[in-house]
Parts: sequence; structure tokens; C-alpha cells
Amino acid sequence: MKIAISAAGKNIDSLLDVRFGRCEYFQIHNSENDEVIVIENKGVVSSGGAGIVAAQQLIDANVDMIVTGNLGPNAFELIEKAEIKAYKCGNIPVKSVLEKLKANELEEIILAGPAHSGMGH
Repeated sequence: MKIAISAAGKNIDSLLDVRFGRCEYFQIHNSENDEVIVIENKGVVSSGGAGIVAAQQLIDANVDMIVTGNLGPNAFELIEKAEIKAYKCGNIPVKSVLEKLKANELEEIILAGPAHSGMGH
């Protein structure tokens, strides 16, 4: 299973970034072979629709699951259509996120969060 985590950094001690569309990186953890791929979130440089850009990037990477803070309506809709499960987590180290996930302690995101318009203009 490929698990994408929105993160502020590139390693397992980096904190989860609760901003899905505007996080710096996605860490993709493969639970079958313990491989970790880190990709830069293209949504960061997007002027609008960052969540859509980020969601499409993860769909293209064939992830099975996403762990983030919350998803805006557009990103949520894309992820739901792609049948990717999404889970909510706070600002904790990625290794703790993975532990909580294994212990089934994360809440599934079943509703989109509020829409954000661009970069706060």
C-alpha cells in the first residue's frame, strides 16, 4: 500500500503539514517494501487550485491513501473519485503518523474542509 503524507520536510522526523494543497512535500511510504519516495508538491507554486494540483499529483503517483490535515472540496472530490482513502492527522512527526495509522487511530476524512481561495488575497 502506498501512503502519501503531506509533510514539511523530507524525512521521517519531519512534521506532517496540515495544509494539503500548500505543503512543501509529499512523503510516499510503501508499506510492502518500506520504500519511501519524497516528491515536491507542485501545488505550492500554483497560483490557484493548489489542492487540485496536489491531488492530481498523488493520483498520478498511484497512492492508495493520503494522510493530511484537511482537504478542500475540489481536492476531496478528486481523491474520492479516484477511490483513495484520506485520513486526518495533526502536526506531528511523520513516524508518529505512521504509528497512529498502523494502530487505526486516525480519523477518515469523509467530508471536505472549507474551501481556501488562493494564497490569502
